[in-house]
Amino acid sequence: MRKPPNETLTGNRQPPETGGETQRTNGHGHKAAADSSHVPERKCVLTGAHDARDNLIRLALGPDGQVAPDVRAKAPGRGAWIGVDRPALETALAKGKLKGALVRAFKTSDLSLPADLGERIEAALRQTALDRLGLEARSGTLLTGSEKIETAARRGEVHLLIHAADASEDGNRKLDQAWRVGSEAEDRTLQGLVFPVERAILSLALGRQNVVHIAIIDRAAAARVRHALDRWRAFIGPNDGLSAATADTPGASAMNVNEGLE
Repeated sequence: MRKPPNETLTGNRQPPETGGETQRTNGHGHKAAADSSHVPERKCVLTGAHDARDNLIRLALGPDGQVAPDVRAKAPGRGAWIGVDRPALETALAKGKLKGALVRAFKTSDLSLPADLGERIEAALRQTALDRLGLEARSGTLLTGSEKIETAARRGEVHLLIHAADASEDGNRKLDQAWRVGSEAEDRTLQGLVFPVERAILSLALGRQNVVHIAIIDRAAAARVRHALDRWRAFIGPNDGLSAATADTPGASAMNVNEGLE
């Protein structure tokens, strides 16, 4: 499949993508380790801007000409990448700009866009974030239960703190304070992320009962969860209802207005 030019946002040229990894040989003719700094990028079909593939959303073209969201980027066939938020997507869809861009990207006019594409993407991103939490729960990288979380937070073991939408303010405040103490944060800016779903949904996602608060106790796991949440939040837009929390883990960059043909 054809790929867009690999232009970077920082101006640093990345090595070309070769089967997902970049390999080179050392002085003895053996293959050296893959270049872990390589970040595959894609281009926005609406604006021409570039961003990391993992920060964008793929739209897949089915054999029947239907365009569908492929937020996990696993569907077969041709795909185009977007990074606009939902309000911008709805506008482009209503004005026909999105279809025109996809016609050019896919090089066919035989395609159909669902009227509820924005809703489908948002639902898929939401489910991806919940699935990510479920995976971390099974991997043992998160804690539930206020007492366990408070103890871990005061020990400095918490890298990301999440509260259910229906959690009490007192409960949130208590755990936020414990997190600040453990993180040695002198100000009150460090606080948990209020997840825009209620405890029943979080409990179902984690396979546990009465999940009101979640603490991620592994740095890499916190980055993975944060990335899934950031993609969701970036698409929802500025009025997403999510109260941001700054953790000591790198999350996804703010989603840029990007798409590109894969």
